[in-house]
Amino acid sequence: MAILAPNVSTRAAEPGENTQLSAGTLGVGSIVFMVIAAAAPLTNIGAVVPLGIISGNGAGFPAMYAISALILLVFSVGLTTMARRISEPGAFFSYVEASMGRRLGMSTAYLAILTYTAVQYAVYTYLGSQLSHLASMIGIDLPWWVFTVLMVAVVGTLGYRHIELSSKALGVALIGEIGITLVIVAGIVLKGGAEGLSMTSFEPSTILSGTPGVGLMLAFACFIGFESTTVFRSEAKDADTTIPRATFVAVSVIGVFYTLSAWAIVEAWGPNHVAEVAAADPEAMVITTAVDYAGPWAGVVVQILLLTSLFAAALSFHNVISRYQHAVARKGCLPGPIALIHYRHHSPHNSSLLQSATVVVLTLVCAALGFDPVLELFTWGAGLATFTMVWLMLVVDVAILLYFRTHPAGKDSAFKRIYAPLLALAGLGIAGYFITTNLVSLVGGSITVAWVLGLSAPVVFFAGWLVAKFTEEPA
Repeated sequence: MAILAPNVSTRAAEPGENTQLSAGTLGVGSIVFMVIAAAAPLTNIGAVVPLGIISGNGAGFPAMYAISALILLVFSVGLTTMARRISEPGAFFSYVEASMGRRLGMSTAYLAILTYTAVQYAVYTYLGSQLSHLASMIGIDLPWWVFTVLMVAVVGTLGYRHIELSSKALGVALIGEIGITLVIVAGIVLKGGAEGLSMTSFEPSTILSGTPGVGLMLAFACFIGFESTTVFRSEAKDADTTIPRATFVAVSVIGVFYTLSAWAIVEAWGPNHVAEVAAADPEAMVITTAVDYAGPWAGVVVQILLLTSLFAAALSFHNVISRYQHAVARKGCLPGPIALIHYRHHSPHNSSLLQSATVVVLTLVCAALGFDPVLELFTWGAGLATFTMVWLMLVVDVAILLYFRTHPAGKDSAFKRIYAPLLALAGLGIAGYFITTNLVSLVGGSITVAWVLGLSAPVVFFAGWLVAKFTEEPA
């Protein structure tokens, strides 16, 4: 959760101060860039695909991406349909508030901030660790937390300024990581893979091999951030059109990209041998694939773009959290100054400073306690975010169903209002079951850590409810 920066006053916003984000700033492309960047596609391909092959359903893992994308596309139908009915920013919590009231809405908001902070911190720790390793190769021996704090400063500077600057930075990074991945895929296709190209990954017997539940859980985790399109509603051009388009484009692009890339990696080593290769050296699997099918230069580029991918994800989540905190502050459930908008950059600058301070404090505390940045902090943060995100979506899906029970149908079809949310409820319920029952493995194998992280979700959820109960929404 957010930690108040020492220099941020807790006074309420004055009547004449601006708390409105700049409208009409972001088009479909800008929002899609930020959302896909949050997914860190190259990082997920490099880290999650080998793990999904080893721990999940082997050569059938690529299909898990397609199944996850299908569930989220169906969920997005109800999400974007309801988005046109509510004018408040804040994404998930706005849906719950409109359907179930302010207290449950704020509970959802607090849980969402925890979720995004956890995944962003996981990205920061991994990035700091990678930069520390890279620096040691050229004789600069500094601990991981120094590089993490440095990255927080860079990201915080961009997040403090106008959002279009962040959008451009994310666009450059994203084009690079998608471009190199497609080059590798093309090389694999042109060379025919190791055993000849096939669709073995999508055959039912392959999909159901191994432990498909774990495979679905890992694939689902790679989509965290897609729903943040609605966070930018206040800054979107023609939000009723832009937000639905950006949401469906983002889920579709991420789903196709992951599925295609994972399939290509399976084909690069052959469905019969890919699990053995992944188990032998999971961290280097994608880089080795790049070298074998595109040349030594591709391996170097992948290593560089893995870092820019992590940076882009950190920046994207920073913008999302800043706007979440800003929206909650406008509701009176965080200190008033967090709702203020910079007079020149039109950004939630105090919220941006707060988010940067949160990460710095977490980093210094964790470094002092001696936690490992990858094996512990990254694993814990990513695991917690995956667990809380699926339950957030389940709560929102129920809120969508309840909302359309009590509001006129208008021009929206029964499929958009009822059947799509019901189908999404079933799909999300299955994903939630597998994620919850495999939480111990998701957070690194410690039962104690799993309990602590798992219980943090209801504690934070209840904290949001209490804050809403004892505060009043500003007029």
